[in-house]
Amino acid sequence: MPAGKRRRVIGVFGGSFNPVHTGHAMVANMLSQSGLVDEVWLMPGRINPLKTDGPRPADPALRLDMCRIVAEDCHAVSVSDVEMQLPEPSYTYETLCELRRRWPDKDFRIIIGSDNWQAFGRWRNPEKIIREFGVIVYPRPGFEIGEALPDNVTLADSVPQMEISSTYLRRAIAEGLNVNFLLPAKVIGYIEKHHLYKD
Repeated sequence: MPAGKRRRVIGVFGGSFNPVHTGHAMVANMLSQSGLVDEVWLMPGRINPLKTDGPRPADPALRLDMCRIVAEDCHAVSVSDVEMQLPEPSYTYETLCELRRRWPDKDFRIIIGSDNWQAFGRWRNPEKIIREFGVIVYPRPGFEIGEALPDNVTLADSVPQMEISSTYLRRAIAEGLNVNFLLPAKVIGYIEKHHLYKD
């Protein structure tokens, strides 16, 4: 990298995105314009090590497609399949290390909601994630951040809050409810085309 050139900062927004919804899209779009990062990468995962008791998510290729549909209409948001390529179970620290190995000219920050921040101590290698990469926390209703955040952890308090649950949306779709405005219209069309979440 030429001397004096600033390294691009990538915000890594992971999740099952099962399905990706308006709340996810809003967070990614607004964070990419917040000045905290240069880009946001949506990164669907295969299975959350802390959520192994529920049904498996929809096919990875379909969830990647839905994320790409959302990214097309956002500012400086793209989709990465790196975590899909790693062995199960997938741990955030290993994913970040792989990103650093592949793109040594970029800096990576993990993006999580305040609900996940409250459980962050249960993640694998939380101190290393903070020290080596950094964390951006966006607020979610009902999950207040009362204590001062440690160094290299930033609160994205300018991001609007929206309470939407993928679990609720899967149930609503299965029941045939109208989910307009909770999911991007193109994602609704994709779900209907592929008959997702009907069972």
